[in-house]
This record gives sequence, C-alpha cells and structure tokens, in this order.
Amino acid sequence: MLLIMNKAIFIAVLAFASATVAVAKTIISVTTNKTQLVMQVKDNGRLYQTYLGARLSESVNLDELDMPRGTVSSTSTQGNEIYPVMGTEDYFEPAMEIRHGDGNPTSVLKYVSHEQTKVDGGVQTKIMLKDELYPVSVTLYYLAYEKENIIKQWSEIQHQEKGKVYLGRYASSMLYLESDAYYLTEFSGNWAKEMHMTEIPLVFGKKVVDSRLGTRAAMLTQPFFEVSTHSMVQENTGEVLMGTIAWTGNFRFTFEVDNNNQLRVISGINPDASQYLLKKGEVFRTPDFIFTLSQKGAGEGSRDFQRWALNHQLYKANEDRMTLLNNWENTYFDFDEEKLTKLFSEAKDLGVDMFLLDDGWFGNKYPRKDDFAGLGDWEPTKNKLPNGVPYLVKKANETGVEFGIWIEPEMVNPKSELAEKHPEWMLTLPNRDTYYFRNQLVLDLTNPKVQDFVFSIVDNLMKENPKLKFFKWDCNSPITNIYSQVEGENQGNLYVDYVRGLYKVLDRIQTKYPDLVMMLCSGGGGRCDYEALKYFTEFWCSDNTDPVERLYIQWGFSQFIPSKAMCSHVTNWNRRASVKFRVDVDFTCKLGFDIDLKSMAPDDLQYCRLAVKEYNRLKPVIYSPNLYRLVSPYKTKHCVMERVSDDKSHALIAAYDIHPDFNEQLLPTRLEGLDANAKYLVKEICLMPGQKSKLAYDGKVLSGDYLMKVGLNLITGDDMSSRIVELIKK
Repeated sequence: MLLIMNKAIFIAVLAFASATVAVAKTIISVTTNKTQLVMQVKDNGRLYQTYLGARLSESVNLDELDMPRGTVSSTSTQGNEIYPVMGTEDYFEPAMEIRHGDGNPTSVLKYVSHEQTKVDGGVQTKIMLKDELYPVSVTLYYLAYEKENIIKQWSEIQHQEKGKVYLGRYASSMLYLESDAYYLTEFSGNWAKEMHMTEIPLVFGKKVVDSRLGTRAAMLTQPFFEVSTHSMVQENTGEVLMGTIAWTGNFRFTFEVDNNNQLRVISGINPDASQYLLKKGEVFRTPDFIFTLSQKGAGEGSRDFQRWALNHQLYKANEDRMTLLNNWENTYFDFDEEKLTKLFSEAKDLGVDMFLLDDGWFGNKYPRKDDFAGLGDWEPTKNKLPNGVPYLVKKANETGVEFGIWIEPEMVNPKSELAEKHPEWMLTLPNRDTYYFRNQLVLDLTNPKVQDFVFSIVDNLMKENPKLKFFKWDCNSPITNIYSQVEGENQGNLYVDYVRGLYKVLDRIQTKYPDLVMMLCSGGGGRCDYEALKYFTEFWCSDNTDPVERLYIQWGFSQFIPSKAMCSHVTNWNRRASVKFRVDVDFTCKLGFDIDLKSMAPDDLQYCRLAVKEYNRLKPVIYSPNLYRLVSPYKTKHCVMERVSDDKSHALIAAYDIHPDFNEQLLPTRLEGLDANAKYLVKEICLMPGQKSKLAYDGKVLSGDYLMKVGLNLITGDDMSSRIVELIKK
C-alpha cells in the first residue's frame, strides 16, 4: 500500500494487468492546506473516490476511508468511480462516453500509473487510466494550490484505433459529496441582468446548468456554482463547494442526487451538439475545472478564489489597472476628430489614465453609423477620422492620457466589404435561412485563414500605432447558425474547435504584444471565465450600469472574481441616484467613467475628480483579495462590503442604502478580518464638496476587537445613499 502525502514527490508505476489479476490497492491523495481528495485503486483495477472533505490529520489511515460507513452510495458495488464511462455498471450520469471504431459504445478504464510532482504554486498529480481491450487512454490531472486551497482538474483523452472514434461526453471533473441535504446557488440572468443569484435544494434526480450559445456563452447563465451541504449557503459558516469551468464556450454542470442521497457533480464542456470526432493520436484536453471546498462558508471560499486568481491566473495580476473615460454613452456613433480631442482634455481634467474610443470608428464603403453595417471592415471612417487612428493616439498622448480602442474582431455584418469578399468565412447554414443576432454573424474561427484575419486586426493597429495601450474586445452575438464549411461532416467538432481557434489567436497576440492590455466584453458579462482571463486583464460585468442593479451584479461576481478584474463605469443610468452614489458603487471595482462630464453640476464633477485621486491612493486595498461581504442586498435593503490588506493595517468599507423600509431598525455592522488587538483610526472619506461626515466615531480611534464585536453604524434610512470608510492601523 502506498500513502501519498501532499508535499511528497512520489512516482508509482504499476504494470498494466489483465482484469482477472488482482491489483494491489493504491491510494492517491490530493491535498491543500484545508482540503483533501482521496482516491483508491480497488481490486478490480479501477479508480474510486473515497473521500472529499476537510484535510485530515496525518494520523488518519487513508485505507480506512474505504471501510463501509453505511449503505453503498453508488450502483457500482465498488463505490464512486472517479471517471466512469457510459455503458458500464454505473446507472447514473457518466463522465465520459465513447464510440469505438468498431461501434462498441463503452470503455472500462483501469489504473496504470500515477505520479506527483511539485510545480509552480502547488503539487500536480497525474493519473493514467487505460482500456485493456482498446488502445484508449485517459490521463487525469489534479493541480493542488496548497496555500490558496484551490484544486484545478482536467483530463486528456487519446486513442490509437483504426476507424472513426467519437466522444459523446468528455467531462473535466466528477466529484462526489455525501450529506443529508444539498443546496445549489446558480448564477443566471440575461443582458443587463447578469449574475443573478438563485438558491434551490437539490433532491433526487438531475439539475443541469449549461450554455449552448457558442460565443457569447455566458449571456444567460454564468460558469460558476456553489453547493452547500446540510443547510443553505452561509457567508461565514458551513461546508461549501465552489466551482467554475475555465472555458470561453459552451459548458455544463450536472448535479445528480442518487437513490441513496449521494450527490455527484460533473463539470466540463457541454457535449450537446458536440459529438467530437477524435483523430488517431490526437490528445483531447478538457478545460480546467477549478474548485475550492470551504468549511467556513462562501466568504472564505471567495477569498481563496480571489487570492488564487491574483497569484496564478489573471493576466498581469501584479500590474496596475488604468482608470479611463469612455465615449460610448456620451456620443454613441455620433463623433468626429474634434469631439474626440475635446474628450481627451476632459479625461485629463478628470484625472483618469486613459481615453477609450468605443464602437463606430470604422468602415468606409459601409460606414459604421449604427449596428447594421461595417463590422469586419477595420479601417477608420474617412469623413469621421480623416487622419486615422495615429492622429488620435498622438493627440491623446500630447494631452497627457493614454489611448485605447474598441474592436469586435470575431463578428461581421452582412453589409460589409468583408462579407462580400469572403462569404465562406461566416458561420451560416447551407440551404437554410440565415439567422441574425444584432444584425451580425460570427466568423468561423475553426478556419486558419479567419484566425489570421482576426489576429491581423490587432496586429495592423499595433504596427501602425505602437503607443496604443488598450483594446476593448467585444463579442455581441452567440453562434446562430451552427455550421462550418471547414468542419464538413464533423460539425460536432465546431463548438470546441471554435474556442480553440480563439485561443490560438489570443496566444499569438499575447506572444507578440505582451505589454498590451485588453478588456473582455461580450454584450455585457457574456464572457467571464478564467481561461479568457489568462489573456485579458479585466472584463465588463454588464451593460447595466444602474448603480442599484450593479450592487447585485458585482455581489454575484465577487463570489469568484477579484475586484481588479471587474470593470465598473459611472454613467447616467438611473439619474434618480446621485453622482456620489453612482461613483461609490463603481469605486470598489476597476473604475471608469462613461458619461458626459460637461453636463455635470460643478460639485458633482469635483467629486468625481476627488474620487479618482482617492481611488488611485487606495488601489492596494481595493484590489486586496481579503473581501468580507457584511450586509447582503439579497437579504436586506442595504449592502456593505469590506476589503482588508494582507497585514491587516488598512481596510476600506463601502456601505450602501438601496431602498430602505420606513422606520426600519438599523443595527451596527460588525466588521471582520481586522487585528483584534490593534487600534484603528476610523475616517469617512470621499465626501461631497462642503459635506461633513455624519458617521458616528468619524475621526476616532477604536480597537479591532470593538469594530468586530460591536461594529459601526454604517447603514441609514436614506434612499440610495452611500459612504466610504477607511480604517488605518495606528
């Protein structure tokens, strides 16, 4: 018997034996500082999960985890197979489905070997499984980030068969939980309603959360989930499994409770309409499934996720983020060089780092004056911008701000020169009506020529404008016509190959222009996955910039995403809300402005200037992964969030009154994450010109113990009011 502990580097190699020969039980343990996943090879040569939970002490004999602890929780007499294949003795949802070249519809995967090695940030476990009758192998990978309590999981599938082999399912992960009750929090919505949180109990049967939109994949449901055991998800207590799939395309999470009340969680690419023809020798790598198992509620899980993202996943995570002024809600398509250069001066006066030119700057035969034409023709419109983009970059830099630009490179309007020259580059159905979303179609990124074209959009702009600092990369349409001329008879490969084609383009851009900063946008928050965030420094959470709605959207995204990656802009959505309230909501994320500054009252404009200065000063704590969600807008008419520096010397609290009830009881808000023995100066900041703080204890010094046990009176009965409070350790 082999016992594998977290920090050991061990290689176990076992010769593959026939099914009639008993295989010695082998134990494989994947551990972080808080979580442990244990697998065991049984005497039938197959691999099973025997434990997933809080990390066990070294005194625990892991072999005892396979001892009977009640009724068998699986239809398999051996237990919970780690990667079951459809057609075997397990009656529930499988991780894999395969059709061999001879038509046989299943495989039985048996353990061959495993190895554990230290890698950057953690320990990687590699487990090789193989079918004894067919030349098919599956390699399972687990990368455990010990300090952040995150485990990344994926699989690789390949074969050496003659004939055509098809994959019908190809999960990245299957996990089992055992409890008396389960509760799922899912994140769904639509355009301008992203990341709406809904919690439901999981009972016998399946609950599927999935997307099949192809490109704008997260428009209706985001690729995140939380599952709690015993009771509903709590912020600071209870066991919560929090997971996401790193894939900028169709995904599926399946939650199935069996007849013994055991839950299996299957995560990966959505196999719907995606039966994949796997060529001989080709390695099919599934996306990363990334999860944490918190024993202290969703709050601790969020902090672990955010710290992991900042340490290991988010592009340029250690670098600064630029504040900006965008022209979209100021000018829409109606602008020219004169208007834009005046906006450069406004951006400089506001104090932001950059001006971002949005949609409407391109197209000549079919000028981009609305969303009906021009997409695909990435040349500046001559009557709008006679001196082109270089002139704008030069003038912006002379004014003292950087310059960024909007593109939508994966899309094309049928009314464009590109569509006329290359109709074969568009995804359209043969002999059928063409379906449009927002008057556009999707370019076929499975085609290497299209990949070259999409890369050239960025490449040409950068070669012409080496001082161009920023791209806003948009993607407004899902795939509405699921057919590729390149894929031919293998249309089941389209959804997968499209995303792989996108990654090839992004890899080329990142390799050639490593200093380039890009924002990911998809008609709002239609793309928000962690694989995309390996290429993009940030993403646009939603086109809905109503500050009240944004509190709910940003509360949802904060479960998994660091504030540094969440773009939030001040606009004129919800004019009933004060400019201060609007700014204060955006202050907690990656700040920007998309508003006509000239129309502002002097005090409002002055407040915006002040907020930008304070934001720049406070970036280290605003971007801290130590987030404490203190008062939920889902449970009250208020919202309070706190960020704390790693050394607990600095904290920032943002408190919002949404639409309070009349004469409601207003209780102090207890803070979290502070040094109980330290003293903190309490100071309300970001006040309007001439405004004095009404905060009790403003300017006073209080102990961390007091602040966490007694609290501060942060909420009020005022409609749409806000306050930003800074704590400085004395």
